[in-house]
Amino acid sequence: MSEKIGIIGSGVVGQALANGFIKYGYDVMIGTNSRDKAEALKEKTGGKAEVGNFEETAKFGDIIVLAAKGGAAEDALKLAGAANLNGKTVIDTTNPISDEPPVNAVLKFFTTLDESLMERLQKLMPDVNFVKAFSCVGNAFMVDPDFGGIKPTMFIAGNNSEAKAKVRAILDKFGWETEDMGKAEAARAIEPLCMLWCIPGFLNNSWMHAFKLLRKES
Repeated sequence: MSEKIGIIGSGVVGQALANGFIKYGYDVMIGTNSRDKAEALKEKTGGKAEVGNFEETAKFGDIIVLAAKGGAAEDALKLAGAANLNGKTVIDTTNPISDEPPVNAVLKFFTTLDESLMERLQKLMPDVNFVKAFSCVGNAFMVDPDFGGIKPTMFIAGNNSEAKAKVRAILDKFGWETEDMGKAEAARAIEPLCMLWCIPGFLNNSWMHAFKLLRKES
């Protein structure tokens, strides 16, 4: 039996990943704090995803996807409840994007290079197994990215090896090459890739790209 996936956040990222998990046979619940979104969310997933609030979604999922806006991520986790998340793998897709406008196409973050948003979330809920993933690509390419047969690279980080293995298995199904960058501190380097990814979009309205780590054979 496939693991159940609870997605905390009902925006385009949450919807794209929900449909990806459904495609690959997972049972999915999308969490939203707005009950009037329920019918629309069911339509967006072909009626195949359940819809609940954040607490219900956290209880439902064996694996949780945090797809809330970065500035709302901590509050979303609190609403989900530590008791419902402790010991679970939480895929952290968030970026600490400030509400300030970009400067010359460069986003502003509300964190520094000495502390990532994921580290803040890990401190908030130390018994949760956070894994940073899906934070450096647009939602259109999160599942089955098509770059002419070349697999793009998804950079992940987290403190728990078992949780990262679960995320790697998901990324394998979704068509990604995975690079494990180590512990939670590595999110300090991964999260700013969002800035880099967005620059061509803001400058040239070009959003159809992803990152690839190349290695030369020794």
